[in-house]
Amino acid sequence: MNLFQNFQLALMGLTANKLRSLLTMLGIIIGVAAVITLVSVGRGVENFVTAEFQGLGNNLLFIIPGQLSPDQQGPRRSGGSGLTNRDVDALTDLTLSRDVVSIVPEYGRSAVIVRGRHEARTTVTGTTVGYAEMRSFQPVSGEFFTEQDLLGAARVAVIGQTVYQNLFPDGGVPIGENIKINNVTFRIIGLMEEKGGSGFNDQDNIILLPISTAQKRLFPARRPDGQMRVDLIYAQMADENRQDAVIGQIELVLRDQHNIQFRDEDDFTVLSQDELVSTFGQITSVLTAFLGVIAGISLLVGGIGIMNIMLVSVTERTREIGLRKAVGAKRHDILWQFLVEAMVLALLGGLIGLLLGVIGARVIADLSDSLEPTVDWLAVVGAITISALIGLLFGVYPAARASRMNPIDALRYE
Repeated sequence: MNLFQNFQLALMGLTANKLRSLLTMLGIIIGVAAVITLVSVGRGVENFVTAEFQGLGNNLLFIIPGQLSPDQQGPRRSGGSGLTNRDVDALTDLTLSRDVVSIVPEYGRSAVIVRGRHEARTTVTGTTVGYAEMRSFQPVSGEFFTEQDLLGAARVAVIGQTVYQNLFPDGGVPIGENIKINNVTFRIIGLMEEKGGSGFNDQDNIILLPISTAQKRLFPARRPDGQMRVDLIYAQMADENRQDAVIGQIELVLRDQHNIQFRDEDDFTVLSQDELVSTFGQITSVLTAFLGVIAGISLLVGGIGIMNIMLVSVTERTREIGLRKAVGAKRHDILWQFLVEAMVLALLGGLIGLLLGVIGARVIADLSDSLEPTVDWLAVVGAITISALIGLLFGVYPAARASRMNPIDALRYE
């Protein structure tokens, strides 16, 4: 008997007990659907993170307080006291060289903003005049704050598009209007262009202020030594090919500012955009793999279900096996008949699961404005291959048991 005939027999056996076959395939269906959906979402998250960092600007370095932990999954404090305005001033001297274009600090917190009856919570970020050019983020109405505003810690604000929609739901010109940030009155002087993003990462849900205003009037930043804290410092390079040289210059300046001795560890970290993307990529990849393993347990359960049902099927069809052997069927014919049936059961479940997984990924894409799950065809091939292997591995024992039956005993079976 050839493979095609075994395939036909397998389909006949499955259609004879449709409900039982469907319930048997359920574990495979759920497992494959979960793997495809979760891996697709994981890939979508990786692409989203990459796009977000690429959208920050060109040739940027990020200077953060503390050292990254050994597994590169987050900053940890290492005896330092953080970054300050004095560090910003020292690094600004590097702009006199041809390697560094500009230095821009950030300091901010989440805050409640109010305009009349309208209220919202947003991110309030204090920064300097160079922020708009470095981040390629310009006002579409009004203007960005000036050096004079920075020196005078002026209560002026530039708002993002989401903030505008929340505070001005009926439209209108926001320039010149007053808002309150944590009960402190500010005058709107600019409306930023739309940057993109939504939900937990809405880049338009932001208010930009002079950093001196944020440090002195909103979120007290003065340390016991009199220096003002900053959360993050951006350094824009003139040429990304000089990245290592620029990082070396920044480290020398900051080690000198923080009085770090020759053999002592830095209390800050300088990261490039590629390193940040790689760090977050590692985290999302590990998470995706973990979720895939959890979903893969369903495949194992499905395989056990297939073996159980195939053993029941062998028992039910004992007389059929005896009859086939009596008319000349060889042991390998019986073996392949039941083995192919188990593999067909697993493959059909895998194909149904694949279809549901792709549909699930598309549903998530439709529900999310910013996340675009990407179907990983390597995962598709892997899931279908694993389905076939599960059918093969878990079908071997029932098939072997059927092939070893004595035809006389099989024919006597009631």
